[in-house]
Amino acid sequence: MADWSAQQYLKFEDERTRPARDLLAQIPLATARRVFDLGCGPGNSTELLVARYPDAEITGIDSSPDMLRQARTRLPQCRFIEADLTHWSAPADADILYSNATFQWLPDHLGVMLRLLNGLKAGGVLAIQVPDNLDEPSHVWMREVAHEQPFVRLLPKNPRDRAVLPSVGEYYDALKPHCARLDIWHTLYQHALDGAEAIVEWVKGTGLRPFLDPLPPAERDAFLRAYTARIAAAYPARYDGKVLLRFPRLFIVASR
Repeated sequence: MADWSAQQYLKFEDERTRPARDLLAQIPLATARRVFDLGCGPGNSTELLVARYPDAEITGIDSSPDMLRQARTRLPQCRFIEADLTHWSAPADADILYSNATFQWLPDHLGVMLRLLNGLKAGGVLAIQVPDNLDEPSHVWMREVAHEQPFVRLLPKNPRDRAVLPSVGEYYDALKPHCARLDIWHTLYQHALDGAEAIVEWVKGTGLRPFLDPLPPAERDAFLRAYTARIAAAYPARYDGKVLLRFPRLFIVASR
């Protein structure tokens, strides 16, 4: 895929940062020396870590040059590194490995989580939030439109933005033997947005990218028109003209 767009992502900064706040609130460490924001994006989640742990050395990790440019501008006092989390390893003295809405993009992300968790010192924390919304209309209609003509000829077979998450039980069974404390929970957000077009703008920054990026410009525009029509039908306007984007997310906090 093409590089991520920090500008597109930040169109919904308040909504995207809310689960980051909720995840951070459940980390049980009052103080920390070294904190890593894995998949830091444009720095909105990193900024929360700076406020929570003002005396810590905080480092953001991301694979997107555009996201890192935005993060460095936003937080010049922090260190930011371009790296692929599939292969990146934390230093032995890391206190917190924190990640907001990133691990769902990694192949075998549970294996990556286990590797990072086992590398933490006693008392260290791995805290992760991932979207769990592949069965929501916003994502179902991506796949449905992709199977229509002419898009089915132009897109990879069975395109989807990411793999289905393991079950909560699978996460628990894999992670619990390696940590002293494990908290797993779901939160269901209801984001009030300005119509169906706003939902499309939201997912253009994330989930729609694997569907749009391979298409030529004319077909990309046609895909967006077809997708927007279905989103408008799936998310009816409320009394004030807003639509409610239902958005389930999975949270995991594992303490060594």
